[in-house]
Formats: sequence, C-alpha cells, structure tokens
Amino acid sequence: MRYPTTPDGRYFVVRGRLWRCSNPALPEAARAALTRELMSARRAKGVAMRAGDSAAKEAARTRVDAAKVALGERGPPWWTDGAPDLTRRMAANTPYADWWATTNPSVVETA
Repeated sequence: MRYPTTPDGRYFVVRGRLWRCSNPALPEAARAALTRELMSARRAKGVAMRAGDSAAKEAARTRVDAAKVALGERGPPWWTDGAPDLTRRMAANTPYADWWATTNPSVVETA
C-alpha cells in the first residue's frame, strides 16, 4: 500500500497523521543500505522483546533511531527553507489541511 505524500514530498500520511519522508537527496545506494540496516534493527528489536532481553532491545532501538536519523526521518529536518517539522501532527491541523481535504475522501467539510 502506498500512502499519500504531501505535494512538497516532505511527509506521507497514515491515518491522517504526517510522517517525515526520507531525504530525497540521499544517493540510492546509501538509502538502500540504510533501509536494510533499519529493517535489521527492527527485526533485532522484535527478537529481543520476545526473548525478554531489555539490554538487546535498547541496543536495537538505538540502531533503529540511528538509521532513521541517517535517512532523514528523524533529527533535524532535511529541507533548508526553515519550515517547521510537522511530524506526528494531524494533516487536517497543518498548512497541508486543504491538500489533505482534497486527497482524503473521508474528510467532510463543515462550515
């Protein structure tokens, strides 16, 4: 399933909430390597949680965070125009509200 992406390519929307996209300026090879690391770290976290190993879980969480920062999904925004980071905000309550209303058929306009 592909999620809607804001017109500027900064966010994708899941259940009405904005989530930061990866930095589009990353070279494809770097993006692929970082994505593999992210998936590996997520698997390691799951294994650690099922095993009840809190030290391994924290180590895996650190790896997940590092990969997401390197991808540009966390940490300082990758764009340079000074616009704020709206990650985790409801699209309907942001400057993307008009776009979201036209993208999301379940949004009912009230006057």
